[in-house]
Amino acid sequence: MTENVNAATQAEDGTTRLRNFHITFFAVVLGMAGFALAVQRAGGREDEGLLPVLEGPATVLVALTIGLFVLVGLLYAAKAVRYPDALVGELRHPVKINFFPLVAKILLVLSVAFLDRQMQVSYYLWLIGTAGQFAASLIIISVWIRQTHFTIEHMSPAWFIPIVGSLIVPIAGVPHGFIETSWFFFAVGLVFWIVLFTVVLYRMFFHRPLPERLLPTLCILFAPPAIAFISYLRLEGLGPETGLDAFSRVLYHISLFLFILILLKVRILARIRFYLSWWAYSFPLAAKTLATIAMLQVTQSPFYRYLAFFELALLTAIIALLVVVTVRAIRRAEICVEE
Repeated sequence: MTENVNAATQAEDGTTRLRNFHITFFAVVLGMAGFALAVQRAGGREDEGLLPVLEGPATVLVALTIGLFVLVGLLYAAKAVRYPDALVGELRHPVKINFFPLVAKILLVLSVAFLDRQMQVSYYLWLIGTAGQFAASLIIISVWIRQTHFTIEHMSPAWFIPIVGSLIVPIAGVPHGFIETSWFFFAVGLVFWIVLFTVVLYRMFFHRPLPERLLPTLCILFAPPAIAFISYLRLEGLGPETGLDAFSRVLYHISLFLFILILLKVRILARIRFYLSWWAYSFPLAAKTLATIAMLQVTQSPFYRYLAFFELALLTAIIALLVVVTVRAIRRAEICVEE
C-alpha cells in the first residue's frame, strides 16, 4: 500500500513539474549558446592571439548546447501538448510572453557559431531563426499595442528579448549575402531598443523597484548595444584595416558603461535567492565578451585584450555557478513549481 502511495505521489509530482516547465527554461539554452560562441571566438582562427587552446572545448560546448536545446524543446513540446491551458497562460503573461522569441534567438546564435564550421548548416539555421524572429516581433509588438492588462510595473529589461534577436540577424546574415535584410533587422532592433530602453529607465526611475525575481534581468541592459556593435561592424565591413567610426564607438562604449554600472550592483544581485531568472546573467555577459573580442580585433589595443580576458573569465565563472545551482535546484524540486 505504501509503495502504491509513493508511486502515485511521484507520478503526481512529475505531472505538476511538467505543467510548470516554463518557457524561461530556454534562457538556459541561450546562455549556453552565448557561452559556447564566446569560447569559440576566443579560441578560433580569428583570435589566435587570445586563447587558441579553447578551440577544442568550444566544439564540445556547441554540441552540448545543441543537445540541451533539443531536450528543453522536447520537454516544452510535451507540456504544450498535455497542458495547452498552461501554454496559453504563459502567452498571456506580461513577462513570460517575451521569452517565446528565445527559440529564434538560439537558432540565430547557433547560425553564427556554425559560420566557421559548416556554412550550409549556418545558412539554414539563419533562415529559420530569422523567419522566427520576424514572426515573433510582429506578434509580440502587436500584443503590446492592443493589450489592456499590462501596467508600467510589468516593464523590465526582459522586454528587450523579443527585439534583441533582430540585432543578431546581421552577424550571420551579412556573410550569407543578405545585406539589405540584415539592415532591415538592424534598424528594427536598434530603434525599438532605444524606445524600450527609455521606457525601462522611466519605470525604474519613477516607479517601484523591480521585484527580486526580476533583478537579474538588469544585466540585459548592456546586451543590445553590445550585439548592435558586432552587427554594425559586419554591416559596415569595419576591421583592422578600416578602424572604427563614430557610431560603432558609441555602441560599444554605452554597452561598456552599462556593464560597469551593473557590476557596481553586484552586492545587491548576490543577495537574492536563486530563481531561473539568474540565467539572465549569462547571455548578456557573453554578448559583452564577444563585443570586446571584436573591439580587440579592430583596435589591437592591450586594454581590450585584458578586458576580454576578464570578461571571459567572469563569464566562465558565472556559467559554472549557474550550472551548479540549477542542477541542485532541479534535484531539490525547487523549480518547475507553482508560482
